[in-house]
Amino acid sequence: MAVVILLQVRTGGRGTVRRKKRAANKSSNSDDKKLQVSLKRLGVTAIPSIEEVNLFMEDESVVHFKNPKVQASIAANTYVVSGPHEQKALADLLPDIISQLDAEHLQSLSAMAQNFTKAQEAAAAAAGDAAAGEDTADGDDDDDDIPDLVDDFEQVSESAEASA
Repeated sequence: MAVVILLQVRTGGRGTVRRKKRAANKSSNSDDKKLQVSLKRLGVTAIPSIEEVNLFMEDESVVHFKNPKVQASIAANTYVVSGPHEQKALADLLPDIISQLDAEHLQSLSAMAQNFTKAQEAAAAAAGDAAAGEDTADGDDDDDDIPDLVDDFEQVSESAEASA
């Protein structure tokens, strides 16, 4: 009698079709959910109306977020910046971010500007030396100049009108 009851409870057994593939776990959603739960536990609140966020790296590059979602928990000293971002060089964002730079970055920026001007001067001097070397080697520097005016066009046009 007990055997008959056990056979009726059984959902699978002889003659049932096996499952072909295993159900895949979706870990990306679960990671995001775990992160959101952790942030909620910290008590973060959204900060509206932030247009851009710039994170300055030690290698003088900038991680630039445009229209990010910013959340903060001041009590836990935690800030969350999320959204699409780009990694750019400091020089690419220069005119707009000077007000955001601290003293250390301003010093490195001035050093970078000095190096840039020195490099430009060196390139100009090298180009000038190369041009001077070509002129003395050829001995004929009339190729690059505009030719002198030989005839007077007014006289030629008047003589053409008189003969016609």
